[in-house]
Amino acid sequence: MPTLDLRELHNTEFPVPDEMQGNIAITSLSRIYNWSRRSSMWPLLFGLACCAIEMIATAAARYDLSRFGMEVMRASPRQSDLMIVSGTVTKKMVVPIVRLYNQMPEPKYVLAMGACASGGGPFKEGYNVVSGIDMYLPVDVYVPGCPPTPQALLHGLIALQKKIDGQSLANFDDVPWYGVGPSEPTPIPILGPDIIDPRQMDLIRQQAELAAAGKPYGVRDLPPTIKPEPAAAPKVPAKTAAPAAEPDDPEKAARLAKREAALARKRTAQGEQPTETPAPAAEPAAGDQAAPKKFDKEAMLAKIRERKAQKES
Repeated sequence: MPTLDLRELHNTEFPVPDEMQGNIAITSLSRIYNWSRRSSMWPLLFGLACCAIEMIATAAARYDLSRFGMEVMRASPRQSDLMIVSGTVTKKMVVPIVRLYNQMPEPKYVLAMGACASGGGPFKEGYNVVSGIDMYLPVDVYVPGCPPTPQALLHGLIALQKKIDGQSLANFDDVPWYGVGPSEPTPIPILGPDIIDPRQMDLIRQQAELAAAGKPYGVRDLPPTIKPEPAAAPKVPAKTAAPAAEPDDPEKAARLAKREAALARKRTAQGEQPTETPAPAAEPAAGDQAAPKKFDKEAMLAKIRERKAQKES
């Protein structure tokens, strides 16, 4: 972890006399503010899956998370400024996660811990797992792994501290919570047939009204250049013999020649006469197919009577 060199505080545009350098330091307000925040990050105390075990191990005595000022894990979101999403995020759990994020005071940060929280992990595209928490919350740092080790989590926390050091109070784009106007809360997803984004409620309501009225809804319009073909009766494609080799594919022709030579050697070793591979008979076209054989009921009954007569005799 990089240490703070106090001599760098005197390298400013306002020189400090040598006899006062031990008592006076000149720096910026953003640097003092960021230093105080990065050294007192309070994570929100909750875990989701196996990554939570590694987060607990990181806070234990062996790795000593308190060196970074982050050992105070709060059980209340109103006293936390760092959310560590540690584990698999299901569609049922993403609703309270977003609600907890909205209850955290600004400034607040999100760290996605593990493959599941970052992109779905081994359960990606599953019926009950979201493909990453970044689809619902702004993530600042991603920690890969399944699960990541405590060293990886410490590296992600140090990366978050470096990000905080680079922020400036004078730039509202850098710290949006000091901007003009109230900050809008993150919309909470709605549980339904699938996760629903409340920002699309107008579109969902319109489609529901069209469906209730019996009108088509949710139909994708084709481009004007594509015209749907009229439905036709299904045709049975005629099977044709595959060509021996493409004229523009010499590699395929060489492979087929080697295969024919190997088959000829095998027949010779078994005492058979090498014969040419007969070409498959061309099947009749779809319109000229032979009619299938019909079931002869009278012949079958005659056979049954004959068998009965033999048993009785």
